[in-house]
Amino acid sequence: MESIYSILLEHWSVWLVAVTLVVAAVIDGLYLKVPNWLTIPMILAGLVFSFTVAGWQGLGWSLLGTVVGLVLLLIVYSIGGMGAGDVKLLAGIGAWMHVEHTFWIFIATTVVGGIMAFMMIAASGRWKKHFGQMKMITQEIVEVRDPETLFAIAKERKPRMMLLPYGVPMTIAALGYFATQGLLW
Repeated sequence: MESIYSILLEHWSVWLVAVTLVVAAVIDGLYLKVPNWLTIPMILAGLVFSFTVAGWQGLGWSLLGTVVGLVLLLIVYSIGGMGAGDVKLLAGIGAWMHVEHTFWIFIATTVVGGIMAFMMIAASGRWKKHFGQMKMITQEIVEVRDPETLFAIAKERKPRMMLLPYGVPMTIAALGYFATQGLLW
């Protein structure tokens, strides 16, 4: 049987990403913000790690994962649906885990985030209010279509909204993905 030490040593990069995500989730849960001092070094370290392990090809895969992580959440960010820290956090995952894992973590995050949002609404008991907000936001997206205007509208509305710290479902989804894919041990 492998020791904990040998497991951590063999899979240290995934454990580093996992611990970074847990820190991000705690901060996001407390302050509704994923700070740059966490996400930017995560991205840069992932790029350096990939280059160190696999040269230019590794750097290419890391850059592609970073870009995919950014692009997957950029549209939602551009209309005010989430913070920039959440986008950079997925980019950090992409820098370390590359495209194939980043995409599936994004899918899992969407599912976990939807479940958490549903649970938050259920706990509040304000179904009608939240359904009305969802309908209004959807109508704005269809009618306004200008990301800058939508971002400004979302920013003005933000203090009155129940917000989901998206780093939390992203962390839950990533940890679940890592575990089910055997990436932690």
